Amino acid sequence: MADIHSSAIVDSNARLGSGVRIGPFCIVGSEVEIGDGVELMSHVVVIGHTVLGAGTRVFPFTSLGHPPQDLKYQGEASSLIIGRDNVIREHVTMNPGTKGGGMVTRIGHKCLFMVGVHVAHDCIVHDHVIMANNVTLAGHVEVGEWATLGGLSAVHQFVRIGRHAMVGGMSGVENDVIPYGSVLGNRARLSGLNIVGLKRREFSREDIHALRNAYQLLFAQEGTLQERLANVANLFQDNGAVMEIVAFIRADSSRAICQPKMDTAA
Repeated sequence: MADIHSSAIVDSNARLGSGVRIGPFCIVGSEVEIGDGVELMSHVVVIGHTVLGAGTRVFPFTSLGHPPQDLKYQGEASSLIIGRDNVIREHVTMNPGTKGGGMVTRIGHKCLFMVGVHVAHDCIVHDHVIMANNVTLAGHVEVGEWATLGGLSAVHQFVRIGRHAMVGGMSGVENDVIPYGSVLGNRARLSGLNIVGLKRREFSREDIHALRNAYQLLFAQEGTLQERLANVANLFQDNGAVMEIVAFIRADSSRAICQPKMDTAA
């Protein structure tokens, strides 16, 4: 049984799980699916084909499921799928997908979206991601699990951010960020590995040491990136974390890879 405030407007066709709480002045559209134990605190608008996973908490003045800010969008019946146990703070906006991007924007589980975050159409955000205040994702961005994006950072469309990566506050990310990497700057460059994040995730000393060595080899000044990539793949073929970086760089992408300045050491 849902607990719905008398001032809220909830379409009779919306599907509500058990223990849902909908606070004052919220609006829930006809195609919305809300999982068990979800809380919409107040002044939250959820429309379109939007799914909110169980246990998710949505704070005031959040907008979920409104049409994408994409001039190519023609009203196609796309979706916004949000996983379970997420925290979505005040003034967050998330848009559904488009025909040009797979028709779905997808959010994983146990993420934190701080005040003013924007997730545009066709983005994929994996589990345990943290986005600090006013982070902005353009369309078609993919963010790997456990990544952290600092406040006021902005990510260019089609960029990939790898698992366990760290984006420093106020950074403009135009290119792909390798897994475990740390980037910073007005036009973000690699500044090393996300050592703090690796320690928090309890990576072993041996894995961190291997990642350091692989990083130094990958972004040395000698040879081409492809030559260095092949060398790292050969030397660290039994290390899963390093090979994840290798696979990430080798994967098809419309963006280049963020690299360090020529005089930057790991």
